[in-house]
Amino acid sequence: MDGQFLPVLVLLLGASGLCGQGLGPRGPLEEPPEEKPPEEKPPEEEPPEEDGVLVLSRQTLGQALQEHPALLVEFYAPWCGHCRALAPEYSKAAALLAAESARVTLAKVDGPAEPELAEEFAVTEYPTLKFFREGNRTHPEEYTGPREAEGIAEWLRRRVGPSARQLEDEEDIRALTDTRDVVVVGFFQDLQDRDVATFLGLAQDALDMTFGLTDRPQLFQKFGLTKDTVVLFKKYDEGRADFPVDKELGLDQGDLSRFLLTHSMHLVTEYSSETSSKIFEAKILNHLLLFINQTLDAHRELLAGFREAAPPFRGQVLFVVVDVGADNDHVLQYFGLKAQEAPTLRFINIETTKKYAPEHGAPVTAATITDFCRTVLGGGVKPYHLSQEVPPDWDQRPVKTLVGKNFEQVAFDETKNVFIKFYAPWCAHCKEMAPAWEELAEKYRDHEDVIIAELDATANELEAFPVHGFPTLKYFPAGPGRKVIDYKGARDLETFSKFLDSGGELPAEEPAEVPGAAFPEKPGNTTEPKDEKPGNTTEPRDEL
Repeated sequence: MDGQFLPVLVLLLGASGLCGQGLGPRGPLEEPPEEKPPEEKPPEEEPPEEDGVLVLSRQTLGQALQEHPALLVEFYAPWCGHCRALAPEYSKAAALLAAESARVTLAKVDGPAEPELAEEFAVTEYPTLKFFREGNRTHPEEYTGPREAEGIAEWLRRRVGPSARQLEDEEDIRALTDTRDVVVVGFFQDLQDRDVATFLGLAQDALDMTFGLTDRPQLFQKFGLTKDTVVLFKKYDEGRADFPVDKELGLDQGDLSRFLLTHSMHLVTEYSSETSSKIFEAKILNHLLLFINQTLDAHRELLAGFREAAPPFRGQVLFVVVDVGADNDHVLQYFGLKAQEAPTLRFINIETTKKYAPEHGAPVTAATITDFCRTVLGGGVKPYHLSQEVPPDWDQRPVKTLVGKNFEQVAFDETKNVFIKFYAPWCAHCKEMAPAWEELAEKYRDHEDVIIAELDATANELEAFPVHGFPTLKYFPAGPGRKVIDYKGARDLETFSKFLDSGGELPAEEPAEVPGAAFPEKPGNTTEPKDEKPGNTTEPRDEL
């Protein structure tokens, strides 16, 4: 071919759309490959449902988050006892919300079967519940609500709907307060103010109270208010308590929460398994307890004077009635009392655990109760300490028995190395380590300078060594100076032995201390393996 026609040929090929499909090495033009239609994606797997609860996996969680803008997910383990106890309540909550057509869905994930999800959401114990909003996978809210159906449902209602009802007139307030024992109403002149957001945030979690809010001037006037105020209405005691909002500082959620807890409680609360959590959640450190037998008329008559003395001490001292005829033996034991000693008073600061008793034989009247409280608060009464009598055979067993009356003599014997276990008879952790403690005592039985001992800290109190969890282990080495070393190692024979042989030291690599059990809980309450202050009611969970 003449070279002058080659550029023209190239142009023609380009214009016809064939340039670039090329002359193959064999010369002829190749036909363009036939395009295949795109493959259709298989339909996404629909998550199964059990008792109204979605069962999710790694494959279906993403889809569920897209389809359900409000999703509560329980991470559970099939072997977890707490999960099994929660299961029927969780299903009931799902049914309650479905019946209301609430815009929220409940789901669950088998954590051990879905380790990638458990790791992604930092699940370290079961059950763990997380609340997802609008498909946000990275910042779920930790569920902190109750473990029964209505409580779960109410916690969710207050997140998908308003946590406080807007009130327009006096009839609205009356309708709200008539149906509830405790109602909290926020009176705000501007509902767009940041204090309103603080108020609504608190209302989301205070599930035992009903909340309303209003900006109507006629309601301010009706209730005698001239500034933003949170008012607690109640059907008992003084009937109403006001919390004015500081104009400069604004509404502090912590201060408001403490106010509501304090003023929602009755001036006098009867101790029971149902009220114990509220008693300690009130954050009032001083408690005055009246021990009476409710079956006796003469004892019940004392309640009037007890109630009469309570109002001046609201927020400072919590007045509690303990019925010695009910199932409250653990409370009596904690204060070193017998049922036949009722009626009597005891005062305790739950932070220091110091206990105080009135003069023996003092009558229980409004005047004597008031004087007793004021004297204790003013430092005019010395605390008392429980102590058992020294058993005659206290030193006959390998593990020596100590009580308050022989503790000093044994623990601070300058010729002995003394290792002491402070325990509670009902503590599961104490029972678990008891065999290792017995083995340790047997092993060092022939060491004249080593004493392995134990002290029941629920029946014997030591002013210098308050015990806040069980078991607590302390080592008192031989020599002058009253030296004390807290034991923080593992609770097994080998580690105990290393600790003793090294003079009260452990290698750095030794495992950390296993937490102690709570006190003073009712004997047998051993579901929570965490160190707690008295009355702590942390939800039980199984650790991984």
